[in-house]
Amino acid sequence: MLIRLRAPDGMFRLTVEKDDTFNDLGLQLLPKLPATVDPTTITLSNHPTGGDAKRIGEIAKFKIGQIGLSHGDLIFVSYKHKDATANGDKSDDASTPAASSSSNRLNGKPILPTEDHPADPVTVTSPEVRIKNPWEVVKQSPLDDRLDKLDGKIPRKLDTKMCRHGPKGMCDYCMPLDPFNPQYLEEKKIKYMSVHSYLRKTNSATNKPELGSSFIPPLVEPYYRVKRDCPSGHPQWPEGICTKCQPSAIILQPQTFRMVDHVEFSSPQIIDKFLDAWRRTGTQRLGYLYGRYMEYDVVPLGVKAVVEAIYEPPQVDEVDGISLEPWDNEKDINEVAKLCGLEQVGVIWTDLVDSGKGDGTAVCKRHADSYYLASQEICFAARLQAQHPKATKWSDTGRFGSNFVTCIVSGNEQGEISISSYQMSNDAVEMVRADIIEPSADPNIMLVREEEEDDGSTSRTRYIPEVFYRRINEYGANVQENAKPGFPVEYLFVTLTHGFPEVPKPLFTDEGFPIANREYVGEVQEVPAVAKMLKQKDNRMVMSNFHLLCFVHKMGVFSQEEEALLCQVALFKDLSESFKLRSTPGWQTLAVILQTTGERLPKRPRSYHGGADVRASSSSSNGTDEPLAKRFAGVRLNGD
Repeated sequence: MLIRLRAPDGMFRLTVEKDDTFNDLGLQLLPKLPATVDPTTITLSNHPTGGDAKRIGEIAKFKIGQIGLSHGDLIFVSYKHKDATANGDKSDDASTPAASSSSNRLNGKPILPTEDHPADPVTVTSPEVRIKNPWEVVKQSPLDDRLDKLDGKIPRKLDTKMCRHGPKGMCDYCMPLDPFNPQYLEEKKIKYMSVHSYLRKTNSATNKPELGSSFIPPLVEPYYRVKRDCPSGHPQWPEGICTKCQPSAIILQPQTFRMVDHVEFSSPQIIDKFLDAWRRTGTQRLGYLYGRYMEYDVVPLGVKAVVEAIYEPPQVDEVDGISLEPWDNEKDINEVAKLCGLEQVGVIWTDLVDSGKGDGTAVCKRHADSYYLASQEICFAARLQAQHPKATKWSDTGRFGSNFVTCIVSGNEQGEISISSYQMSNDAVEMVRADIIEPSADPNIMLVREEEEDDGSTSRTRYIPEVFYRRINEYGANVQENAKPGFPVEYLFVTLTHGFPEVPKPLFTDEGFPIANREYVGEVQEVPAVAKMLKQKDNRMVMSNFHLLCFVHKMGVFSQEEEALLCQVALFKDLSESFKLRSTPGWQTLAVILQTTGERLPKRPRSYHGGADVRASSSSSNGTDEPLAKRFAGVRLNGD
């Protein structure tokens, strides 16, 4: 008789006899399953949810006829894989036997990493590479873990007009609202919902626990490239293509959520120092934002990026633009930031033109009648977001969007220097990654690329699907337009809010060290500048400066443990930790280097009778400021 078996990897049909045992059935089934399946975890059930599932090892001696199975019956099969690589997660750790064996328990289940930093998401080159149960494998940031545990409900007070119940009751007029409630967002003038609110909204529509269906990851990242390894059997693109592997038509709509809701600069001095280069030269400047992500209470389940420092990479500044040069020490700067608990959170650049009035005002270039974000800037920011994907366990690819933000400093309509914050939409990032769009001479228009190359030949690297966008026409109707050859850039980005804290508490409080890559304005990072910064002030070392820490890291005099201690002293200004730092070999090496260049590290001040400086008391005796050694020499000469 014929028995049908439905497994997670497909449907199988096996021919068996009623006198055959389930052991014989398992021997026929096992070769048809993937090689990574653990045979001891195979279970059989007569219900799709596995309510009465039995392990095949427990019923191996029973005959098929004893169970009551007949010709054409359907059996539901479930099992587990031996390791996470069966999900397409080809991690680097799998290549080393020591790392693979040490990351698994005796029961074969992987141990999640305990380091309190977000892990890099799985590199996905095709939508076919999926992760089974990503909520068990993917390590996301601690902030996302905290927000996942919150219900996000918006509490409401008792409505005295509509509520007819007691103080412990609840009705439709006072029950908490969902974080994605459109009326609440409109009332609070919140233009976009947060990504965690969007996650809950999508999850409520995707998964229905009351139906008993299996969980489906609610977040889906767009993919507009040709799928590799098509199961139809035709040659790979560009030699062959079919409806299964070609991308569907793209219908652009404004994104309703944003990955980050607010950008907060921890101190106004951060922006002031960054603008100092434009004030002195009149040319534009670009820098990368280093900070951390925190909860933002203004938006339900919101996230804000707190900026603590700006690092300016090698670049050639011009009056109307910037040309970036290779950034060779980017990895070293990221290591210093990681020791300080920071990471790259965004990019910032200036687009300023002095008004010529001599009052510090700037020309307003970006407004409703011109543009806010140019198409070339959108492509640049989208590439940066593609380099900083966000790891999440609610997507079957292990990633969704990016927390990388873009800030632009320009003149507003009042002539003031203001900041604008943006993020590119997920559709924009994927279209740039798939090489579908390109900037145009008009900053308000983004062009859809042609499949032909410049010489007229068909491109072998990109496939351009149909692109449409929806808009409100002159009659007030919502119509769909063809995006070729160009479409408005408003569909490709979302706006963020920005600001400064009422009581600034910056992480780095000491100023005075030159900023990197500003040699063209006379700021040079040299060893004498280090000795000038590392001086005593209020009985502590002055080293709470991000650029100083990066320069000391470049010198290479500290070990990894000593550099971690240096960053702790710079951040928390602990006196006991500073004494511990002075006794390290790295600090003594730094002192020797400074002495060879004619500089000396200041010594720790000594106390005498209640904290008075010995040298100060000796020099001020007898009512004169003459050094003690010179007075002794004068007495000796007079005695002769």
